[in-house]
Amino acid sequence: MFGVARWFQSFHRPPRWWPAASGGVPGRDLAVPTRLAALRTALARIGTTLDEGKTCAELTREAVRQVGGTAAVLWVGGEAVARYEAVRGDPALLPGVPWALAAAREASAVEEAASAIPCASAGRARPALCVPLATDGHPYGGLVCARERAPFTPAEVELLGMLAERAASHIRHAREHERVSGIVGNLQRALLAEPGRPHPNLDVAIRYMPIGQSALVGGDWCETVRLHFGRTLLVVGDVMGHGLEAAVDMTAYRSSLRYIASADLPPHRVLRQLDDTASAEADRRPATCLIARVDPNRGQVTLASAGHLPPAVIDGQGRTSLLPVPVGPPLGTGLGGYEPATYRLDPTQTLVLFTDGLVEHRGEDIDHSLDRLAGVAFAATAGVEDVIDTVLARLDARHAEDDVAVLAAQLHDRVPDADGPGA
Repeated sequence: MFGVARWFQSFHRPPRWWPAASGGVPGRDLAVPTRLAALRTALARIGTTLDEGKTCAELTREAVRQVGGTAAVLWVGGEAVARYEAVRGDPALLPGVPWALAAAREASAVEEAASAIPCASAGRARPALCVPLATDGHPYGGLVCARERAPFTPAEVELLGMLAERAASHIRHAREHERVSGIVGNLQRALLAEPGRPHPNLDVAIRYMPIGQSALVGGDWCETVRLHFGRTLLVVGDVMGHGLEAAVDMTAYRSSLRYIASADLPPHRVLRQLDDTASAEADRRPATCLIARVDPNRGQVTLASAGHLPPAVIDGQGRTSLLPVPVGPPLGTGLGGYEPATYRLDPTQTLVLFTDGLVEHRGEDIDHSLDRLAGVAFAATAGVEDVIDTVLARLDARHAEDDVAVLAAQLHDRVPDADGPGA
């Protein structure tokens, strides 16, 4: 790639994107800052999103805007399979793909934009060129431009090289974003695919929906832990932030929970130990958490909250209400101060734990958000899966502004099983 200083000196005539100064010779008495401003404007039109296809379309559109003719991105796939994409202008002006592929390889080999090369077509020569679509040693194909008669000037070649380099940088970012998103998505799915197993006297359903249905997910999670004497611990948590870091911290909280819960402590003491563990790690992100210990033999549920929203309970007539729970500080603050709350729970009721993404809307008071959940009516005989389907549909969770995790649980008559008192 030519240097910027050489680019300013290398043109025989000013490219069309240089406006002429009033009353002077075009391209000569125009101030350098104005030329740079025009260049910045041209570059800013490329890479407005993390969508690779859109970036290619923006590149070819800008190339045609600057030098005219036709532009296309030469995409090179596996085993040297090449084709044109994002064609802008008349495709008939483009040289054959084999020529463009050879030109792209030649240009990439010397790490410099290819010179304008006449390309024979229909018995006459049309000027065409291919500049490498590459950045920092990462090749992504080439930018191919062609037009009738007028040859490409050195300044135009250099400008197209700058546009291509800009696009390649954004393509690299888009692919890296996609790669990391895939890693995080696989991590989250792997974790959700291995939930704890509740006792047979409790029906449980869990649903997770990443924000915007994208692959990039965060730290929302649900868990169930079998305790002694037929009791089950139900947990929902929300680690601050999104992405790989939040998902990693989520696994740390989840692992700590399983270990601490094995001691069969009451929910508020589980939270206290989780908080102590998290606050001892400086890099651990804070998290909210709600724990419910369901005891079918006593027909009750004991709750404790670390900065989390209260659970909902659906009665036998399908009416929804919220269970008040004393709210302590989020986990990881080291402040402690968690208190339990115990309520009756019978097989006609459904307990619903959820993260804030289910109800919260930006700019809306949280009490109003919770009122919308309390206003949802359910079928009197709805099972746990139906309950989750209904609440996600009524609250339009597909368009939520944050990740959504929901857990629904119902008691039923205990069936004979091999779980003894120590199960």
